[in-house]
Amino acid sequence: MGYALMHRLLPFLILAATAIAEPPDVWPGWRGPANGVSMLRTLPSSWNAERGVAWKADVPGRGHSSPVVWGNRIFLTTDIEGEVISGAAPVKHKLEGQPFVHPESVSGNRKHTLKVLAYDAGNGKLLWERTAYEGKVFDDIHRFNTYASPTPVTDGKFVYVWFESQGLYKYDFDGKLVWTASLGGIASLGVGTGGSPVLFEDLILLLCDQDEGKDSFLAAVSTRDGKVAWKLNRKNAITWTTPALVESGGRKLLIVPSTEDVVAYDPRSGKELWRAEGLGGTVVHTPVTGHGMVYVSTGYPTKKTMGIRLDPAPGEARVAWKYEKGTGYIPSPILYGDYVYLMTGAGLLTCLDAHTGEPRYEAKRFPTPGQFVASPVAFDGKVLITSQDGDTYVVKAGPVHEIIGTNPLGEQIFASLALVGDSVYIRAEKHLYRIRAST
Repeated sequence: MGYALMHRLLPFLILAATAIAEPPDVWPGWRGPANGVSMLRTLPSSWNAERGVAWKADVPGRGHSSPVVWGNRIFLTTDIEGEVISGAAPVKHKLEGQPFVHPESVSGNRKHTLKVLAYDAGNGKLLWERTAYEGKVFDDIHRFNTYASPTPVTDGKFVYVWFESQGLYKYDFDGKLVWTASLGGIASLGVGTGGSPVLFEDLILLLCDQDEGKDSFLAAVSTRDGKVAWKLNRKNAITWTTPALVESGGRKLLIVPSTEDVVAYDPRSGKELWRAEGLGGTVVHTPVTGHGMVYVSTGYPTKKTMGIRLDPAPGEARVAWKYEKGTGYIPSPILYGDYVYLMTGAGLLTCLDAHTGEPRYEAKRFPTPGQFVASPVAFDGKVLITSQDGDTYVVKAGPVHEIIGTNPLGEQIFASLALVGDSVYIRAEKHLYRIRAST
């Protein structure tokens, strides 16, 4: 190829190489690429049980894990409860030094079959089903919870599945088991797990805070062989949060909020980088980040949201602002544009200025009363908020409260939505749905 021709073609060759290198539209783990927000504009915002459903697939068992999507693959986990196992009993717990049994604890004496499911995104066909674990479980769960609540994470070649005390598993996209790993029994006060694995380069990061904190730890597992790369003991009481990876000053931080403190760790080594005051309540919510800040929150027994500076100027406080109402027990907040949106379990929506914490509106209701456990997602100037009854409300993003659509599916929904390509993927109680934009 002559120099002149090569010179003229170079920009096109660079463009083509860039396009090939970019991954497809993906939702690789809990809360998607980042914060539950998609940059796509081709997604549907109007549907119901008869309209807009490209396909609907059966999902056996129970699970609150969200769909994970990469290319033509969708991954889910599920828990199938079996018979009582003679002599089986969950681990014992203490709270404030006294024996403790949660009044809503169930299932720790039963056989459980924990499965990984892979679906074809094109037609909803079940491509493969693998039993990761079968047998006795370590601890009880809350009757509302499941043993398949953590969302898997994928790097586009492999999928990593976390069943907490029942193990960590690596599968390839064809369903071949590559390795299994165990971090031992993890005591969760008899209510089960909620946090999901976090993928950082060649590490899977797992937060394992337990009971009153005596055996709590944070660990990194090698994606190559499943061996523990590092493990850090913590003294924090149990949390159900998923830590958040954020970038500050050209380096990655792993933000772990808890009752006692909020800590930034180096995800490569586990070294503590800084520490801020804790939230004071039980931490279930996943942090969100933007504007040089990380936003952490709790909804029980206290309600508190804090905006924390990642890199405060000399003399500037680490905590920029606090807001002490508007949060619920389970739904995480969402940061979209210049606003942080908070949800209560009863469906009261609050919008805060992300820079100052000042409310733009507070405790706004949805048209139909309901309970909310799924966390919001957002795209193209819209925030999607899904009720347990299966209604997804479309809220106009911004400082003025406006509901611009209601999408009833007619089936209960506990998992958060996934936004990929031209579709919204919804894991409902018994089915997986692909909602597709009309052409």
